[in-house]
Amino acid sequence: MALLAVTGATGFVGQALLDRAEEAGSEVRALARRPQPARRGVEWIAGDLGDRAALARLVAGCEAVLHVAGVVNAPDAASFEQGNVAGTLATIEAARAAGVPRLVFVSSLAAREPGLSAYGASKARAEKLVRASGLEWTIVRPPAVYGPRDRDMLELFRAAKWGIVPTPEAGRASVIHVDDLARLLLALVPGGEDIGHRAFEPDDGRAGGWTHHELARAIGWAVGRRPWVPRLSRRTLEFAARADGALRGPRARLTLDRVGYLSHPDWAVSEGARVPPWLWRPAIPTRDGLKATAKWYREQRWL
Repeated sequence: MALLAVTGATGFVGQALLDRAEEAGSEVRALARRPQPARRGVEWIAGDLGDRAALARLVAGCEAVLHVAGVVNAPDAASFEQGNVAGTLATIEAARAAGVPRLVFVSSLAAREPGLSAYGASKARAEKLVRASGLEWTIVRPPAVYGPRDRDMLELFRAAKWGIVPTPEAGRASVIHVDDLARLLLALVPGGEDIGHRAFEPDDGRAGGWTHHELARAIGWAVGRRPWVPRLSRRTLEFAARADGALRGPRARLTLDRVGYLSHPDWAVSEGARVPPWLWRPAIPTRDGLKATAKWYREQRWL
């Protein structure tokens, strides 16, 4: 049975990955900063991406490394650099030293436009390290990921519940349910000529993605509302980001860095970067997934 090393296992995507790995009967060794409850099929390794000894323990004897860990929100470029670039380099070096042949790296669509944000720039630099690693690698660039446990899209669900979902002025974006993304990551583990040394952009299968207005209305439908969807200019979004920073400090969800890529008009996946259908297809229609996510939020009293 395959033994997989997973970074970022305690996060939103990582937790879904552990759920799907357990269903598939995979054995996982997972990195965690803090003690974690026991899980069937999971061996927890105490440490983080800056702990070389912990990384060595994590990857020893593994068939593949699924590098999910990453910094999505940070106060400055140096923090993105440390979390996304230095962390990826440390993971690669540990895998190489242990003779692990396979690396599946979770990047972001933001890496396509590195000039728009420090986050996107850090993911693009991390991708360069992966491509030069000498390992058999596959890069996955998810679009907006939603589903149970997610706190970023939660903001939109809460806004919809109050009857107003502000969006950027124009543009389109793709989305994917976290469980579909987790299934893809596991499907990529075996590697091979058709999927090695490639970058994939998965989504929910909706050609051309969703307009911001369509997605806001779909989230509204999921919470039982028909929200007003005002379109905000970049200047207005920047003002809102400064206000969010003043109110919530380091816990702010809307930052100036995020405004940089939110204002870009095209975050739909590239047709030429789709995953081959013989390997993986999205299984969760987005409206159904949004409805189920809203239900989960309510059950957890997040919404």
